[in-house]
Amino acid sequence: MDTMRERFVSVTSQLLDEDPRLALVLAEITMDGFRPARERHPDRVLNVGIREQLLVGVGGGLALTGLRPIMHTFASFLVERPFEQVKLDFGHQGTGGVLVSAAASYDWPAGGFTHMAPGDVALLDTLDGWTVHVPGHPDEAEALLRHAYAAGDDRVYVRLSALSNGAPRPVDGLRTETVREGGSGVVVAVGPMLDNVLAATEGLDVTVLYAATVRPFDGAALRTAAGRAAADVVLVEPYLAGTSAGAAAEALVDVPHRVLGLGVGRAELRRYGTVDEHTAAHGLDARSLRERITAFLR
Repeated sequence: MDTMRERFVSVTSQLLDEDPRLALVLAEITMDGFRPARERHPDRVLNVGIREQLLVGVGGGLALTGLRPIMHTFASFLVERPFEQVKLDFGHQGTGGVLVSAAASYDWPAGGFTHMAPGDVALLDTLDGWTVHVPGHPDEAEALLRHAYAAGDDRVYVRLSALSNGAPRPVDGLRTETVREGGSGVVVAVGPMLDNVLAATEGLDVTVLYAATVRPFDGAALRTAAGRAAADVVLVEPYLAGTSAGAAAEALVDVPHRVLGLGVGRAELRRYGTVDEHTAAHGLDARSLRERITAFLR
């Protein structure tokens, strides 16, 4: 199976051939994969070098000309480092574009903390009007990338990860899916967290919802799953723990509820190790999730 990043290259290369409105801006990262597309479209596949603020600024300029810009690099260099440009060149200017990240929260531990971005979604939450997709499988990444590229002049962030569920779910960029039904609580699994959540909740009387699009947050699906009585809700997100707690609370504002946000912790893990070791250290492996979810529901 190919990775989400490899699928990004193949899908984007194809759509660059088909849609003259699309433009791609890179900052060295993944440039090798796009060399054939750059040879075919040198005016619409641009590599600015390791200049991430310029990456976003050029994308904003292309948007002002009527193009649909796609900007890509590691999440820490796409959202965090050039955040001022994201805020001004798109939000303030009222333009649209697509940010496509790689490396997610801790996908490349050997790169160190500089290449980790567990706070990216929370940071974008401070801005207005961003749609955020968090696919959990390469097939979902393809569907959400196509949805993002065709989304008129909207501002969209597609968060790609090396982590993946074993099988794709049907995603449309809009709705949250009910994967399992139960009566003692609701667990919302985001993107690549689904397999671990399903393993962790096996045999538990809980509803499991799956979200590959987290902004806008599907509050209606959560309300339906929670019902009108008191509700216990667990959010399992592959980025900063509690990022969607406020959105869940807003959806249940008139329903008595408790919310437990599970995700990447704030403390920096300085012994970088492997991806699986990071997952376990943040309590996102199936065993740890089961312990934390059952303790909360008790």
